[in-house]
Amino acid sequence: MSTQSMSTQSMSTQNTPINTAHCANISHLNTMALACFAYELVCLQNLDEILPLFQRLTKQNRRFVIISNGSNIVLPKTLDAVVISPTLTGKTVVHECEKCVHLEVMAGEIWHDLVLDTVEKGWYGLQNLALIPSWVGASPVQNIGAYGVQIDEVIHSVTAFHIPTLSFKTLSKVACEFGYRDSIFKREAGDWLIVSVTFKLSKDPSVNTQYGDVAVVAQALAKNAGYPIPTPKDVMNAIIQIRASKIPDTKTLPNCGSFFKNPMVDKTIVDKLRKTYPALVAYPVTIDDCVNPNLVKLASGWLIDNAGLKGKGVFPILTHVNQALVLTNHAPHHATQADVAKAMQFIQDAVAQKFGIWLEPEPVWIQSDGTIRQTH
Repeated sequence: MSTQSMSTQSMSTQNTPINTAHCANISHLNTMALACFAYELVCLQNLDEILPLFQRLTKQNRRFVIISNGSNIVLPKTLDAVVISPTLTGKTVVHECEKCVHLEVMAGEIWHDLVLDTVEKGWYGLQNLALIPSWVGASPVQNIGAYGVQIDEVIHSVTAFHIPTLSFKTLSKVACEFGYRDSIFKREAGDWLIVSVTFKLSKDPSVNTQYGDVAVVAQALAKNAGYPIPTPKDVMNAIIQIRASKIPDTKTLPNCGSFFKNPMVDKTIVDKLRKTYPALVAYPVTIDDCVNPNLVKLASGWLIDNAGLKGKGVFPILTHVNQALVLTNHAPHHATQADVAKAMQFIQDAVAQKFGIWLEPEPVWIQSDGTIRQTH
């Protein structure tokens, strides 16, 4: 076993001033680039800033919203709340053996950079989650997932500041109560500020290529490199290629990734739909490592595409021409939450009318008072 520092953590105990701005334009703090002005913006850079900040907000009875890079949120035009952006950075190996590595990563680290770094070091488990536009601190909230993998599969623990008790707590994977695009941090959004995530990464180069086109692309990359079977790096690069071909770069065409959840429905509903739509795309539902024979997960992108909505919506919010599951903003820094609501409703109604399936949005929908809208 060894413990080593990979980089300097931003965990200083110096009394540095908190980076604060009032009446802040935070359209740059959401990858959808929606117009939004917040009452106040606070960028946390050190752990010792956290307690005084929440003591102040408690004393002032001031509502707050925690935003990382804003990759999975829909912001209102005006936000009467303090926006807190945790920009803590650093990575530390806290345990290592022949089979695995426990890596603690601070909340402000860029997700894709972490995936590249760990795969390069021979620490595996994150490769299927490449190119997701997120910070590490946001990853447990939605229990991010892609190409057959969810982040809870490699999380060992999460350290967070528990706001009601003004104390730091480390939660085990079980205590995080992970579900499909869900966690205790999402359900109790105002109670937690995630500080770091500790991942349990394997040194076993086994790969998961059972989702979509991953196997074909990864095998081609392995063949070009002279390998008989794909390596985790081949899988990562395959997923980067596939995502880049389907999902636009948020810097050139703002979006928040997959907008709708893949609905889980009774198998009898799928059997009935397949009589009319034999090409319907669906996947088995696994709960606690066991396939549930009564539930099936439908591909929302297929439903939207086959409702004739690829590239359509309510301007300026349109589905992407290469991936109908992604809503894109064609008026960055001007379009508002109301525009997204109109496009979302249009798509939901069209899919429901054609297939009888209601699509639930995946992003966190923040209201003007800082509360989170729970139903759509």
